[in-house]
Amino acid sequence: MVKVAIMGYGTIGSGVAEILEKNRAQLAKAAGQEVELKYVLDLRDFPGSPVEDKVVHDFQIIAQDPEVQVVVETMGGLNPSYPFVKECLLAGKHVATSNKALVAAYGTELLKIAREKQVNFLFEASVGGGIPIIRPMYRCLMGEEIQEITGILNGTTNYILTKMDREGASFESALKEAQELGYAERNPEADVEGYDTCRKIAILTAMATGKEVNYEDIATEGITKIQAVDFRYAEKLGASVKLFGSSRMNGDQVHAWVAPVMVGKAHPLYSVSDVFNGILVRGNMLGETMYYGSGAGKLPTASAVVADIVEAAQNLDQNVKLGWNGERLQIADPGTSCHRYFVRIAGEMAKKLPQVQDVFGVVEAVALEGQPEFAVLTEQMSQAQFAEKAETFDAACREAQEAGILKWIRAEL
Repeated sequence: MVKVAIMGYGTIGSGVAEILEKNRAQLAKAAGQEVELKYVLDLRDFPGSPVEDKVVHDFQIIAQDPEVQVVVETMGGLNPSYPFVKECLLAGKHVATSNKALVAAYGTELLKIAREKQVNFLFEASVGGGIPIIRPMYRCLMGEEIQEITGILNGTTNYILTKMDREGASFESALKEAQELGYAERNPEADVEGYDTCRKIAILTAMATGKEVNYEDIATEGITKIQAVDFRYAEKLGASVKLFGSSRMNGDQVHAWVAPVMVGKAHPLYSVSDVFNGILVRGNMLGETMYYGSGAGKLPTASAVVADIVEAAQNLDQNVKLGWNGERLQIADPGTSCHRYFVRIAGEMAKKLPQVQDVFGVVEAVALEGQPEFAVLTEQMSQAQFAEKAETFDAACREAQEAGILKWIRAEL
């Protein structure tokens, strides 16, 4: 029998306990032996709950109990998650976590300890919630050279952008509704500024390259500047706006970024809406594959954690080869990343378009009735080239005492 301890009995931790009980027979069959919950570590007592008799308040009870072979970390954050997980690994216990912040910040060290102790540090639920993506990368795609990972990796931002797209809602009203429904936190900064997506694409990039990725090296832009009018333009272009986390590998050069992107209907991620997540992975032999599903939520995320418990139970005496080493991956200069650009420009299209074409070259122009502006879609160019052209155009506008570029968004149309 494999005995398990859960650290943190919140949304995900309680979901793990529920699955361990309800799917007991299925888990025993998959693991080859019974899987039993022994402890739940939390500050609270949960009287009358199914785990009332399993609750402990002292971490050392778990750390020092030789019967506990697998520890689940669902507390979130870095303190005390990091020291607790590290001590469990050093004590020879397997750890499964849903904590993306922990994996992004300390994954390299924790994976190294797990290898040395011949145990496993597993984190399927840290990216994509219930969507299988970590395990496919180290099992199903092990023969592939990964060339691109692009994903909608945050359900909160995707819900907000979907509301803006389908209902013409403002960012502020869509965010408020997301908070009322429990999709967004009271302080939504980590979601709407792209930080959550950044940590997830850092983990996936590390998995793909086998090297450590510092999420702070990844250029990150959130969705707070996206306006309802951007979706009106997108509709005329047969497109929508999504928040992408993306890494693209070309030999030794790796571009990684998080930003809103205007995507056309032919793009595989175009139809990923509401709180769902979608991840596109492109390999040099297989081509494109898509992973879609619930990127968060109690039972979907807990299901991914339980899958890690089963994998640990199947490999109690050995380390499963996954993750990355301590070599730091150098992220390419964002200026060398190539895109098309959707650009909104103040003024009448008939008067300004020739000037735009003089600077940006061939563009596709579109206007909205009643708007004192228009927009263009550029050809593909590097970010540095675009910045230079945008500055040239704005300088000419300033000289003529006219308004210039209002905003721009990357485009994949």
